[in-house]
Amino acid sequence: MKTLLLGLGFLVLVLTEIARVYYIMPFPGSQHDDTIAVAYFIQSNLGLIRLFGIALMGYPLYHYFKAGSRKMKVTVGLLLVVYGVIFYLFNFEFLADKMFIQSENKRLADVTDNTVSIKQLVVGVSLHGEAKAYPIEIIGYHHQVRDTVGGEAIMVTYCTVCRTGRVFSPTVNGQPETFRLVGMDHFNAMFEDSRTRSWWRQVNGEAIAGKLKGQLLREIPSEQMRLESWIKQHPNTLILQPDTLFKEEYDGLKNYDEGKSKSDLTKPDSLSWKEKSWVVGVSLGLYAKAYDWKDLKKQRVINDEVSSIPLVIALENDTASFHVWNRIAGRDTLTFVYSDSLKTMVDTRTHSLWDWSGRCEQGSLKGTQLKTVQSYQEFWHSWRTFHPQTKQFK
Repeated sequence: MKTLLLGLGFLVLVLTEIARVYYIMPFPGSQHDDTIAVAYFIQSNLGLIRLFGIALMGYPLYHYFKAGSRKMKVTVGLLLVVYGVIFYLFNFEFLADKMFIQSENKRLADVTDNTVSIKQLVVGVSLHGEAKAYPIEIIGYHHQVRDTVGGEAIMVTYCTVCRTGRVFSPTVNGQPETFRLVGMDHFNAMFEDSRTRSWWRQVNGEAIAGKLKGQLLREIPSEQMRLESWIKQHPNTLILQPDTLFKEEYDGLKNYDEGKSKSDLTKPDSLSWKEKSWVVGVSLGLYAKAYDWKDLKKQRVINDEVSSIPLVIALENDTASFHVWNRIAGRDTLTFVYSDSLKTMVDTRTHSLWDWSGRCEQGSLKGTQLKTVQSYQEFWHSWRTFHPQTKQFK
């Protein structure tokens, strides 16, 4: 009986430490099933479960160390060492916020002092007359950056495994909140708030476990493009600079922008509509649609509609900066084509020329500004998972 209790207690302790991390990190087989409820239960009751395991082992440990043979004492001692190693690994090495550390040296520079390559992709935010750019290869490591733009607090997030950039207001029930990276759900980064310990998905700002389950963070409009394009649209922008303390970590994401990552989790598929193929996603109300990146590179301009709203999806000449606009101008619904000779968009109705900010720069519609529609570049597996109602544009 003492041996049985010792073994059961050991299993409870070891399996608890492993399971609490396994279910919310990208270990083989851990991200395909709906295991968040189990993981959150373990995390919420971790202290009690540990006490239960220790209680099972308490008397056997006392007995074997006091009256057991030398062999038994060595065996029990080894079990404790094994648990100690597992405890250390799964509490200090494998936890998400221990692997991806937040920078305490946030610095933003204007264009004249910027050290970030203008070829890098950024998540850009423009609010209340102020614009800031956050390079993906920086926030991709940290997963989140807290800042203010135009006097408004924001949380810029990025998940490299989903290729998702999102910006949220870090306010919950009217109160400013702080978040820590806690793990993943279906390969998407997941954050935990400091007050209720609820878990929130990065891809849509939804609380999926805890007291606030079902609530949503307010999303703040953002755009993804090369820094060069962002500067053209916002010449007075500030740009997040790399923290020199994390040079090695940033180097691990070098060429992630271009899709040249060597990691199995972030390396894109070469064919269309595969798990890690790139898509541009648009979600309007109950409707969502995905556009294949390779198709967009070939066509450069796609005219379509989502939820009866006419859209134009366009890719700049750098073949990296994309835009989605509502193609209604005044009372007219325009159709656009890409002009190979002019290297820009032309509408077929008035033959006016449009720049890559969605503004007509030449023709009868000069000065007209198309309305930006929120869109994202994302891996197909991520868009499909979190937008199960999505349609594919073909």
